[in-house]
Amino acid sequence: MLAHQRHERIVEAVRSGGSVRVSDLAELLDVSYMTIRRDLDILDERGLIIKVHGGATSIEDRSTDEPGFDAKQPRQRNEKLAIARLAADMVTPGSAIGLTAGTTTFNMAAYLLDTPGLTVVTNAPGIAQQLYRSPRTDLTVVLTGGHRTRSDALIGPIATSALRNLHVDLLFMGIHGMDADAGFTTPNISEAETNQAFAQSSRQLIVVADHTKWGTRGLATIAPLEAANVLISDVRLPESARTSFEEFGTELRLAEVSDDVALGDQSAAS
Repeated sequence: MLAHQRHERIVEAVRSGGSVRVSDLAELLDVSYMTIRRDLDILDERGLIIKVHGGATSIEDRSTDEPGFDAKQPRQRNEKLAIARLAADMVTPGSAIGLTAGTTTFNMAAYLLDTPGLTVVTNAPGIAQQLYRSPRTDLTVVLTGGHRTRSDALIGPIATSALRNLHVDLLFMGIHGMDADAGFTTPNISEAETNQAFAQSSRQLIVVADHTKWGTRGLATIAPLEAANVLISDVRLPESARTSFEEFGTELRLAEVSDDVALGDQSAAS
């Protein structure tokens, strides 16, 4: 198992249980205590977990917790790449699409560079910068203004006002969490307002979210589950989530995930 795969498993174990012991991780991953302690040091420095005596605890116990972009990017890396590729397949040449800020939408941008005649509206500077590198002369990128968050989103009145005056065919929206009662959520109230304006500007709302987002609640609701026309997730999405979306008539597209998916997609995940 590669180091990044081991780190992903550790973060998932911490998030699932709230805390985990070094001894349990060593047994789960079949490595030494020393290796696990080094891994925990790295993950703690990157803001993904909190290292404590004998183990680690989650940093996301509160609905207002908002990890930074760099902290979120390595999580469920293979799932995000597979979801991003599946989402990009929905984009047709000559269309106008929206990409909200998020690590999955960031990965998706790399798969759009060869789509001709595309117009992309985004409130994520990182996504815009990635698209601007394309040599295509028929690619139009529209970046909103606004206040920049730790998750690399431009939000607030300027961003919201700009989005209300635009219209896209498809909006691909990344989210912090999704829950049967709370809907699609974010820890940031202003980001919820901006994403609501983004959703209202689109003909179709497509949510891109890996399976770990199910059951997570942020402080503010962006939209109820039934607002999504399509949910693109991965095959590990829980049955309870599938049932909820099927009841609303939401189209589910679940990506197959391989441990090798990242090997040929280093640029997408950088």
